[in-house]
Amino acid sequence: MRSLEDPTPEELESCPFCEGREDRTPPEVLALPAVKGREPDTPGWKVRVVPNKYPAFAGHEVVIHSPQHVRSLVELDGAQLALIAEAWRSRAATARGEGFAYVFAGVNEGKAAGASLPHSHSQLVWLHEVPPAQAVEEGDGSCRLCALLASELLEGTRIVEEREGLVLLCPYAGRVPYECLIAPLDHESDGFGSDLLAAALELAADALRRLHAVEGPRPANLWLHTGTHWHLELLPRETVFAAIELGTGHYVNSVAPERAAELLRGASPTAA
Repeated sequence: MRSLEDPTPEELESCPFCEGREDRTPPEVLALPAVKGREPDTPGWKVRVVPNKYPAFAGHEVVIHSPQHVRSLVELDGAQLALIAEAWRSRAATARGEGFAYVFAGVNEGKAAGASLPHSHSQLVWLHEVPPAQAVEEGDGSCRLCALLASELLEGTRIVEEREGLVLLCPYAGRVPYECLIAPLDHESDGFGSDLLAAALELAADALRRLHAVEGPRPANLWLHTGTHWHLELLPRETVFAAIELGTGHYVNSVAPERAAELLRGASPTAA
């Protein structure tokens, strides 16, 4: 599966996230799988977590998704995505154990989506307070996502796929073309602790594969929203947010979610 634009020779020679260049990052805080006899910051890992070299927060880490130079989640198989989920889970447990109220996990793919380095990775941010977006969603204590899923499943036109207790859909009034939401069908609050987290990452990677089959490779943002009814939000960067979106909170979406879901349903998640 092709990811974003092809890497240049200079990129391949200079990437600090590739195996064998462990001395180019801050010392690792986690490497998976645990290999007996392996010294820290040496080859032999599949997923590696290091402090962000240029932290924006007190707790700010980078999860390197592969020892090989890959640019997108679409290039990773289920076993590799499961290790990423395990790394998120482990570091979230550490952050919570140190008294942090919220851990944000997010992926930026492509320069237009904010990726500073092209090698596939995610960022973990440890926050002392629940962020405003999470606090707003908690609302009056009722689960808005449970109500949304019930409505979407009943109507069906925006559903892309259901599997393994999860649903992939293009939500009503999506902010951007082909925006996707991946959520457990049953109410679960803690995404980091869920047995479905790895499967949700697989479904997100499949959504990107479907999008690539329909529109070609696109930059995208993906993040985990946890604490109420956890879910993954996937925003392909098909458009640029302009004054209307930033100033009013109203988003101009040129592809109706019903049409987006129809196109994604018809695309193969394994297409090259």
